[in-house]
This record gives sequence, C-alpha cells and structure tokens, in this order.
Amino acid sequence: MKNIAVALTFALMSMSSAFATPTSDAQAHFAAIGSGDIDALMHGYAGSARLNWIGGPLDGTYTSADAIRATWEKFGKAAGPLKVTVDKLTESANPKGATVSANVQFLGKMPIKVRYVLTYRDGMLINETWQIDPGLTFDGGN
Repeated sequence: MKNIAVALTFALMSMSSAFATPTSDAQAHFAAIGSGDIDALMHGYAGSARLNWIGGPLDGTYTSADAIRATWEKFGKAAGPLKVTVDKLTESANPKGATVSANVQFLGKMPIKVRYVLTYRDGMLINETWQIDPGLTFDGGN
C-alpha cells in the first residue's frame, strides 16, 4: 500500500509540472524574486541560461548558474522582500519554445520598474532580460 501512495504522489507531481505553462512559470519566477526565495527562483533555469540585467548597479550579463544565483542573492540582500505587480503579460509560443514578456514592478524601499522578457525551450528558462525602465506605467496588473 505504501508503494501505491508513493507512486500516486510521484504521478501527481509529474502531472502538475507537465501542465505548467511558460506564463505560470514566469509568474512563479516573479513571485520568487519578490519573496527572495533563491532556490525556487533558480529551479526553472536551464544549465546554459543567461541573465541580461540592463540598468542599475547589477547591470551586466550573467552566463552560469553560479553567476545568476550570486546576482539574485545580491539583489535579494539589497532589496529585501518586495511586493510584485505584473502588468501587460503576454506569451508567444510555437513548438520550438516560448517567450513571455511583461511589465513588472517590485515595490520595497523604492519602486523598481522592469520590462521583463523570458525565453523558454523544453520547459526551461534559457534567457532572461531584466531591463530597468522607470517610465513604465501600470494599468493595475494581471
């Protein structure tokens, strides 16, 4: 009976990840940034992922899991917990992959307005662009 319960739990976990979409993955990604949950944030990256950070003190391109993790740890330490507002979220997909773009505001000590573009292949995040854009406007979020 114990083996059946373990098998059922594994099957349910597999099914829930099989139904994840790039849009839901992106929303979970933004939430993990806001909460400072680095392990959850790093979970979605492919081994060869790239983070392009445009603007601000972390401006640069990060091309390894270790470099990306270190960048998010620096950001989390400096920013603390953040309220996340997502607006104008769109997904474009075809059989080769998907791109999710959104305007995201991270609100803590001060608002950080970001134009976000995430690219997925085989269900994994392969490219992330975080572009600080103080001029973004928000219509209430998604």
